Amino acid sequence: MLYLKEANTEDIEKEWEFISDTPENENGFENRSHGCSREKFEKDILPRFINYSKGIGLKEGHVPQTMLFLWDGDRIVGLFKLRHCLNEFLANGAGHIGYGIKKEYRGKGYATEGLRLTLEMAREIVKEDEVYMSVNKDNPASLRVQLKNGAYIHYEDENEFYTRIPLRPNR
Repeated sequence: MLYLKEANTEDIEKEWEFISDTPENENGFENRSHGCSREKFEKDILPRFINYSKGIGLKEGHVPQTMLFLWDGDRIVGLFKLRHCLNEFLANGAGHIGYGIKKEYRGKGYATEGLRLTLEMAREIVKEDEVYMSVNKDNPASLRVQLKNGAYIHYEDENEFYTRIPLRPNR
């Protein structure tokens, strides 16, 4: 059974393993905590994840962001970052949602279902009528995930597609 769960202290071991093992930058998904120690994760990184979701302690230029781990039963298979709103940088770049699936779980539908679940949450949190996203042009699998979830390509540059997914199509 697939489900999303916000970063929390009860699942610290599995969350730390996922975060520390996830590459620093892969297919446009950034993880500045790659290789972190268990102690640093517990004392610094995890509290920041939890606080950022509440808008507490945000660095200048950052917006509230909820870190959502995608679970399949008792194992974490992916991570979805849901930004609650956009600033100019996000509106012209990464957008509302970023995600990464652990390498051994790719190609099995986890990203498609995880994005669907994240969009359900976004409907409650995001004020804009559309979710903004981006995807590297050399990552066609991720573009397919977005298209399967109702995305359309809004524009592109030489490196990325910038997509939109309507949240409230009847407005």
